[in-house]
Order: sequence, then C-alpha cells, then structure tokens
Amino acid sequence: MSDKLILITMLVKLGVVASVASILARAQTFRRLFFAEKRRPSQTLVLLAFFLIPLTLGVWIRIAVPNFLAADISLEAIILLGLLIGPGWAMLGGLVLSIPAEIHHEFLALPFDVVLGLLAGWLGHFVEKEEIWGFTPFIDLSLYRWVHRVLRRPRLDRQFLMLFAIALAEACRVWLARAFPHRLFALTADAPWLRALVCLSAPITVGVALKVWNALRTEMSLEEQKRLLLEARLDALQRQINPHFLFNTLNSIASLARSKPELAREMTVKLANILRALLKDHDSYVRLRDELKFTDDYLSIEVVRFGPEKLRVEKEIDPATLEVLVPSILLQPLIENSIKHGLEPRIHGGTVTVRSRIKGDRIQIEVADDGVGMGERPGSAVRRSSGAGIGLKNVRERLEVLYGDQAFFEVVSNPGRGTLVSIEIPAFFDALP
Repeated sequence: MSDKLILITMLVKLGVVASVASILARAQTFRRLFFAEKRRPSQTLVLLAFFLIPLTLGVWIRIAVPNFLAADISLEAIILLGLLIGPGWAMLGGLVLSIPAEIHHEFLALPFDVVLGLLAGWLGHFVEKEEIWGFTPFIDLSLYRWVHRVLRRPRLDRQFLMLFAIALAEACRVWLARAFPHRLFALTADAPWLRALVCLSAPITVGVALKVWNALRTEMSLEEQKRLLLEARLDALQRQINPHFLFNTLNSIASLARSKPELAREMTVKLANILRALLKDHDSYVRLRDELKFTDDYLSIEVVRFGPEKLRVEKEIDPATLEVLVPSILLQPLIENSIKHGLEPRIHGGTVTVRSRIKGDRIQIEVADDGVGMGERPGSAVRRSSGAGIGLKNVRERLEVLYGDQAFFEVVSNPGRGTLVSIEIPAFFDALP
C-alpha cells in the first residue's frame, strides 16, 4: 500500500464520517432515540440499525471496490457505540460489522471488533458523558499552560485518556494486520511518521462525528429550553387573566347582592360554572365551539348586571370555524374590554358583536361594540399593538407566544362610534405543528 494512497484514504475517511454523521442527524427517529435518556432494548436495536446498515455496507464496499478503503470506518464506529451506548451493544455492533470481513477470510476481524466494543464500553463508563461529548483530538496548543494546570492540580485528564486509548486501539489493529497479513484490515505503512499519523487519524475521526452530533445536541437543548420558556410565559399569562376576570365578576355580583338578590344568586351559579371550567386541567388550545360556550356564561352574568335593554349580544359565527383550535380564554378578555371601556360609560348601553370566518388557511375573529370608543388607536400588527389594559395586553402577548409573526392583532377605535378588535391566526383543526 503506497504512502500516497494511505494519506488520501485518511483524508477521504474524514469526509465519509462527517457525511454519515450528518445524514444520521437529519433522521427524526435517529435523533429521538440517540438523545433519549432511557431506551427500551427494542429502541436500542432500532438505533443500532441506523449505525450498522450503512457502516456494514461500507466494509463490504472496501472489500469489493479496489483502493476505496475509506468506506470502512468500523473501528471508529465500534468506539462510538461503546462510548455512547454501552459495551454490550458495541460488542453486538462489532459482530455485525465483522461479517463482511469474515466472509472475505479476515478471520481476526470478529474477535478484534468484539473485544474493542467491550473495551470502548468500559471506557465510556469511566469517562463522564459531558467529557465524551466535549472530546477533541487536538491537545491544548499551549503546552506550558497544560503542564502548569496539571502540576498545580494533579488529576487524570480523561480527554487525554480517550485520545491515547483510541490511538492505541488503532495501533493494535495496525500491529495485528502487519503480524497476520490478510487476516485483519488496517492501513499499514513502513514510514514511522506515517504509522503515527494513521494512529492519530482514529481519534480525529471519532472527534469529527462527536462534534457533528454535539452541535445537534446543543441545538436541540436550546430548542427545548425555548419551548419550556414559552410554556412558562404562557402559564404566567394564563394565571394573570384568571384572577383579573374573577375580580371583575365578583364586583358585578356584589353590586346586585342587596338590590336584586335573586339575580345575584343566578349570577353566582353562572360564576360557579365559569370557575369549574377554569379550574379544570385544559390545554393551551380549545375548539372555538368550547370557547364560545365559556363566553356565553360570562355574557349571561353581564346581561343580568346591565339588563337586556342595555347590553345586547349578537353572533355572526361561520359554522366552518367552530372546530378550529384557538387559544383558551381568548374571547372573554376582548368582550370584557368592549363592555368595560365601550358600553359601560354609555348611558343607553349598546351591542357587542362576535364574528368568525375562514379566510384561506386562516381564521379571522372579531369582537366589535358600538360604544364610546377608546380614543384614537391606529391598528397594528400583534407585535406592535399596545392594547388597552390587562385584557388586551394579555391576549396580544399570548398570541405572540403561541404564533409569533403568524398572528395579527388589530384594534380600531373611533370616538363615539365604537371599537373593533380583529384577530387573524392560522386555522388548525386537528393538531398544531
């Protein structure tokens, strides 16, 4: 084997392992199983198949295609399996990867790969997971700083241990391949410097795969933290609207307790229905049909409080929108805003109108009133609209959390003529993306 072919093979091998690692990282099932904290044996077998099917094919290609030796990355794969999955699974992987070599009369491949899997698994148990993910084959370029750190606080450098162990495994394979020709595959060279380079290529190849997957792991961790942050923010907003709504409803009941006790009792029953709905565990989204039922109880309380002659409610609901998923407690703050800021200051009261319709792949929901208005308030997108009071602000922020730029929130108010609050969000019927 010429020195030039060995150098080319080592360079191509880096590209092969980077490509395989990147392709595996794009598979959703691989990502879910690979980064799972706990896996069932059946799941681990599926994960192992992601590794072994392409890599065993690589061993077969190395045997079948002359001078294409870089396809065989079985040593590096077994070490990765031992470090990340465990000794038993790495030994099984070594057994499978050695099958094409055994068929080709490389009889040392099976015992070598199985023992390598066992030793790599032991190394994985000895080294902490974060140190494995952070492994790099490049030692600190400042030798003085590295020596000073070790002398000041003597300890076993596990990064160096991994580097030495992987390079030693490759050195053992090279020695066996030279001692027993055609019984074990390895890149064998005569020049000492090239032999050293071959041994160092193994930890470099392992490090490339770990770097690719660690970048994916970091990205997934950031996405998970972002999701948890959004859930916490949404939960805080949900907790904010419930006491606000309760406070205003109790004020309505208190205003009728002495003058109209029967109506106050009726309102208390309605309030109990509302509280029962609020206290139940529910998702962030509900169907518009259920959201309208919730607002009906609230409007019943307000109609009793104001009187049917002063508070009228109209609905223009497109039946096609009833099964659309919308954020829970979406309409009540908007209706409360119309009553409190639009109709309550008006002597003769007025009408609250709730509308919904489908616009392409989006749903438009409007809450309008013909009250006194809220002064000049230009319409704007959800990310710029300021809202009026806690109710509109809460709805605006929840839409921003749940939909981002896909949500549109607009408030148009004309003094003496009323206010229109319009919302446009994606229309999902079964599940959210």
